[in-house]
Amino acid sequence: MTTQLTTTDPAAEPERPPRGRIKRLVLGRPSDPRWARPALWAVLILAAILYSWDLSRNGDANTFYAAAVLSGTESWKAFFYGSLDSASFITVDKPPFAFWVMEISARIFGFNSWSLLLPQAAEGVAAVAVVYAAVRRSVASLTGERGAYVAALIAALALTLTPMVVAIDRDDNPDTMLTLLLALGAWALLESLRAGRVRQDGQGGREGRGHPLLWLVLSGVAFGLAFNTKMLEGFIALPALPIVYLIASGARLRSRIGRLSIAGGVLAVITLSWMTVVDLIPKASRPYVGSSANDTVWNLAVGYNGFGRISGGGAGGFGPGAARTGGSGPVASVAPGGGTGTLGGGVTGGTGGTGGTGVGAFSELAHRAGGALGGGGAGGFGGQAGIGRMFASTLGGQISWLIPFAVIALIATLILIGRRPRTDLARASVLLWGGWLVLEFVVLSFQQGTQHPYYTSAMAPPIAALTGIGAVTLYQAYRRSARWSLVLPAAIAVTGGWAFVLLRRTPNWNPWLPWTVAGATIVAVLALVLGWLRSRRSADPRDGAVTAGRPRRFLTAGRPGRLFAVAGVAGLIAVLAGPAAYSATPLSQTISGSNPLAGPTAGGGFGAGGAGLAGFGGTDAARSGSGTGGYGAGGYGAGRTGAGRTGAGRTGAGRTGADGRAGTEGPTGRPGGAGGYGGLGGTASQQMIAYLEAHRDGATWLIAVQGSSAAASIILATGGIPVMAMGGFRGTDAAPTLAQFEQYVKQGKVHYVLTGGRGGLGGGGFGGGSGGTVASVTSWVEQNCSAVPASAYSGAASGGSATSGVAGTAATGLYRCG
Repeated sequence: MTTQLTTTDPAAEPERPPRGRIKRLVLGRPSDPRWARPALWAVLILAAILYSWDLSRNGDANTFYAAAVLSGTESWKAFFYGSLDSASFITVDKPPFAFWVMEISARIFGFNSWSLLLPQAAEGVAAVAVVYAAVRRSVASLTGERGAYVAALIAALALTLTPMVVAIDRDDNPDTMLTLLLALGAWALLESLRAGRVRQDGQGGREGRGHPLLWLVLSGVAFGLAFNTKMLEGFIALPALPIVYLIASGARLRSRIGRLSIAGGVLAVITLSWMTVVDLIPKASRPYVGSSANDTVWNLAVGYNGFGRISGGGAGGFGPGAARTGGSGPVASVAPGGGTGTLGGGVTGGTGGTGGTGVGAFSELAHRAGGALGGGGAGGFGGQAGIGRMFASTLGGQISWLIPFAVIALIATLILIGRRPRTDLARASVLLWGGWLVLEFVVLSFQQGTQHPYYTSAMAPPIAALTGIGAVTLYQAYRRSARWSLVLPAAIAVTGGWAFVLLRRTPNWNPWLPWTVAGATIVAVLALVLGWLRSRRSADPRDGAVTAGRPRRFLTAGRPGRLFAVAGVAGLIAVLAGPAAYSATPLSQTISGSNPLAGPTAGGGFGAGGAGLAGFGGTDAARSGSGTGGYGAGGYGAGRTGAGRTGAGRTGAGRTGADGRAGTEGPTGRPGGAGGYGGLGGTASQQMIAYLEAHRDGATWLIAVQGSSAAASIILATGGIPVMAMGGFRGTDAAPTLAQFEQYVKQGKVHYVLTGGRGGLGGGGFGGGSGGTVASVTSWVEQNCSAVPASAYSGAASGGSATSGVAGTAATGLYRCG
């Protein structure tokens, strides 16, 4: 039996005069509710503030990608390939589409924090607007026209206040662009269904414009660009779209299949375009494809950025290294980039932190569920793989706040829609968002390979959309159907209770907040239940439900109406206060560029996990140049405990100030002091860099170092001078071979080499990155090149005396070749 939810149209209002374009933009169309467009602008302004306020505090954010953006402003070749250095020795580990936007901005406005990060913030705001439009234009048949506006506003607000979204939109990782493209793809599919209704049902007007095939092709273009942003991660949600289109399109089956085939062809062309061009170019004429096993984009797509992320094998996983387990001890290497902590040598990690405190057995439920049901490995920085991963201490506070409400809304809404026609647009919308959420949840929960918390930002749009649709649908069901009156209170109770658990994991952070959320939850639930009881007393006992379209009296006027208003305000506090508080923290704290987080752990490092990877983190003090280093002053745990120590390298982040370039205290930063630049592949002091620039002698690369982390820092420190990143991101890429390096030396393209350390994420877990090809080059350098004494550049670099910071590694040293 289908429960009728569609509201009756409001009383006819006097016809408003037509508006000009500017007025329509600001105030909406005359047929829109007067409050709708101003409310949308308020949400978008809130999003803009959260995503862009004081962006310069994040400096270059993820220095790995920031260096690629800077290099792309120096060379169009580097721009096209997504090269780390402007001489295009090696690419970064992702396709370049997201970086192209930042590079165009930096070419126009000059390279600085704002030109780097403001495009990211703009993409985040655009994603909010797209989700609003997609929800509003697709659910009116279920909620009524005014209800569709309310659902869209709630969805936009929920997306805006998702902590992980705020964190990633203030960073230069490509996931911000990915989220926008996925939202665009979903919106375009729904518009294709709307356009089909106009052409076949003759309803006209507001139901849609354009040809269904054009919208379907646009959806394919969006997903093709998503692939060129993060490769196979951009395709996780893709299966939901053709399934929904086949179910809900009003066209004949042959037409549906034909249109999907055309859109699929466009998707294939967009997906394969950049990859094919790069792989067809002779390898000697292009940079090495970073993080690939055989210098091809195809291998990068299916390996490191593809099935390796899911299975944990090959390049996409941690491998069998010790980093899979918790405990103490040094970490062999860290991911490049990141605004916090040191990038220099001399860093040894402390013990990993433990998960935060919870409330009784509930605090450990998600952890145990993950271990029992998910099995498998740590999955990188995202916690242990399993069904409980999204709710564990690593990811819970970043993405899981509204998952309970979204799931309840998904199930309840599909039941309420019941036996509507196959082509019902509201059902198609709910199926699309629900399918997207389920696919992302399953893949990200159970993937065994490397996972960062910010991958979950791709789940935020469907969670937000289902929250908005579900809130209005359950509210209308509460008003009109006695048998559904307790579903909304139950959804608020579960969601508010989960928010309380999440907030109690950090009991010393705003200790009043969890109890406020608990109180608001109780008030909202009691108010709704009390209203339900009153309605039962006043309802006709012969009628199980109130007549469709006629709200129960207790909700419309007088004290009962005010009671429901209290329930509404309390419900919003119960559901959104927690994520809103988390989302506000990045405005006053510097996020970690390589692993951005929001909430009480926003200040640095690699998340709040229970898995215990030792020695990550970094602190805000280190970020500002006054701390004792990073990648050591923190643990992979909610408490961020553990003690790091500094060595003879860079002792702070150094990149502070309005544009991330002015150093502050002591030996950190530039232009002054003796702080070092580099990564775990060796350190370079300011004096060393000045020496290298003075003695470059026309070389293409200023210096060759081990790993992209070291190279990226020096590239940024020198304003874009090319630096050769031997071994690439993980330190295991076969670039350069010994023969290639010898040829570079003979041609005078490289004179200086900084040896030592393990500059990348090695194949056997974290570490081991300096073996193989890079090790042979290093051995050749040490035997055939001349060591440069530290006295030559008058800095306490790592020439022969300081270690690279990882226990047991060789000493770093500067060598002159040729």
